[in-house]
Amino acid sequence: MAITQHKSVSSASPTVAAIVVTFNRLDKLKTVLASLEAQTRLPDQLIIVNNASTDDTAAYLEEYRQSFALNDSVQLSIVTLDKNVGGAGGFSAGMQKGYDLGADYVWIFDDDGYPQPEALDKLVQGYETAVKELGPDVPYACSMVKFIDGNISEMNNPIPTWDWGRLQAKGHANLVLVTSCSFVSVLIPRWVMELYGLPYKEYFIWFDDAEYTLRITRECPGVEVTDSVVLHDMGVNKGVNFRMIDAKNAWKFAYGIRNQASYRLHHEGKIKYLIFCATAWREMRRGGVEKAIRRKMVRQMFAAIRFNPQIDYPQRSNPVM
Repeated sequence: MAITQHKSVSSASPTVAAIVVTFNRLDKLKTVLASLEAQTRLPDQLIIVNNASTDDTAAYLEEYRQSFALNDSVQLSIVTLDKNVGGAGGFSAGMQKGYDLGADYVWIFDDDGYPQPEALDKLVQGYETAVKELGPDVPYACSMVKFIDGNISEMNNPIPTWDWGRLQAKGHANLVLVTSCSFVSVLIPRWVMELYGLPYKEYFIWFDDAEYTLRITRECPGVEVTDSVVLHDMGVNKGVNFRMIDAKNAWKFAYGIRNQASYRLHHEGKIKYLIFCATAWREMRRGGVEKAIRRKMVRQMFAAIRFNPQIDYPQRSNPVM
């Protein structure tokens, strides 16, 4: 059951819990942590979710815990999961932990997203400005995501609203209204978790960020803060589409097709579901995707009919150190 909560931040000095989810990418995690240490505005809590990594991540995090001296005001929490529950499950667990700690905001990002020094400071300022202009319903603020060479990240562009420049017309050149975004860097207030719940952990990977940010923009759009910058170290800077499916990435696309088909059917209706399935099939054929892989993706479309996760709401509990 959702918890009744006023749509406002609880204090004049709001607390922020930075949440990073990691799985077997220790070198990149180290870069993320260094980026956090360089923030002009430090988070009040740092929550690292170890998604059952099988490399040296656990040992490193224990060393990091013992030597942690970032700032006396920063509280470190390491959440170690028993199994890999994907990015979706990791973000859900991290957001619950941030809620347990009483954070006014959770700031979520992946272990290959490197916040630039003013990223958090600008993100909070941008969110607060948007609230002053639009009212308390603003559900989130996201960063400008760039590739490590400084170009726009092709796969992380937020979806703008039809009136995307409304705040710019009021003199706020760094703010763009958006309907959905990726989880590379998103600031989410506490009341949003209480009113709309947590991301679908069952999605495991892919479309969990799109679904969640669409879910929480029912009353008001979110805002992209273009001078809050995060670099996405994703290897190759290109978007994704269903023409690109091959034996190597089919496991990931299988989640994507199941999750998106489920969303279209259970949240938008049969017509949107059928259109999505037809479009995905057409794109796979045009891209020359192997027939065996296409059949696997079709099975995921059918699996979506019975795949309909329910919303988890954060549970009140005593903070766990």
